[in-house]
Amino acid sequence: MRDPFLFPPIAALSKAVEPLAERLSFPTLPLHIHEVLGAALLYTFIHVVVSPVLSNLFFPQFYPKHNRAKKANWDTHIVSLFQSLLINGVALWTIFADEERKNMDFEQRVWGYTGASGMVQALACGYFVWDLGVTLLNLDIFGPGLLAHAVSALTVYSFGFRPYLNYYSPIFILYELSTPFLNVHWFCDKLNMTGGKVQLYNGIALLATFFSCRLVWGTYQSYVVYGDMWRAIHEGPSASYISAAFKNETAGIDENVMFFAKDAGPVPLWLAGTYVASNVTLNALNWYWFVKMITAVKNRFEPPKEEKKDKVPVAVSSNATGAEKLQGATRRRQPSIVDVVPDSDDLRQGTIQ
Repeated sequence: MRDPFLFPPIAALSKAVEPLAERLSFPTLPLHIHEVLGAALLYTFIHVVVSPVLSNLFFPQFYPKHNRAKKANWDTHIVSLFQSLLINGVALWTIFADEERKNMDFEQRVWGYTGASGMVQALACGYFVWDLGVTLLNLDIFGPGLLAHAVSALTVYSFGFRPYLNYYSPIFILYELSTPFLNVHWFCDKLNMTGGKVQLYNGIALLATFFSCRLVWGTYQSYVVYGDMWRAIHEGPSASYISAAFKNETAGIDENVMFFAKDAGPVPLWLAGTYVASNVTLNALNWYWFVKMITAVKNRFEPPKEEKKDKVPVAVSSNATGAEKLQGATRRRQPSIVDVVPDSDDLRQGTIQ
């Protein structure tokens, strides 16, 4: 399937990036550089212009009172919410609409390329370019942890321009199906809606999507891609694919999904190792966070021992009796779904878009 992006590549821009693409062995980068830069500029515009304007307009009692650090976190969550909705929609559309991608075999999943999957990968790279820039400009706020995450995420997704595992770019993007609910949860806390019905229902949706998309779907797809990479380490594309790619190049045809595999060989160990290390780290974090959620649920809803009841101060009238004051002072706090969900900023550090 050809790239369905609204605008074709800009010839001058593609030509300008060709030397870099050749040096990095990224032959499909010139085809998608306009999408990478366009996405980065779009997210920057939302961060710098859209979020401050709309936040001041609709939340004047909250946003203007924040300091620089809190405004930076607010604006990045606005971008994250927009990006997750956009990239999830594009990835799902690609999975269902790209017929060439649907029919890929093992070799095509590893070395193959379609324009639609390349677009998903390019839009994700554009987000990570923005993320890296914002993190560098606000390193005192976001810290070295988020800087390392931004660098590693951009690096891993950039390797797709070889192309490599182009087939899997929309698959692993679906980790982000839980991200909109994560951002809504964060904003509920900032808008004094903690513990309300909106956060309750959103928290249930967050837990459900987190489990199904990150743990069930993500773990299964990791198993599948590990199998493909293991085979690709030991064997390169078949001679028939390479021959067809050379014939297409001679004829000026670039619609074969293995067109860019003409110079491919077995996948280098360092490349496979980079992907495996990144994927294992992310999956481990996802399981760790979910175990924390389950532990929190268990602790909140088990009958507490008398001596371990949470005590929170409760305002009582100055005219109340001694018994009423004692009762108010020892009233136990009720559990909330908010107590179950990890902090949004913690989760943000582990998500690859």
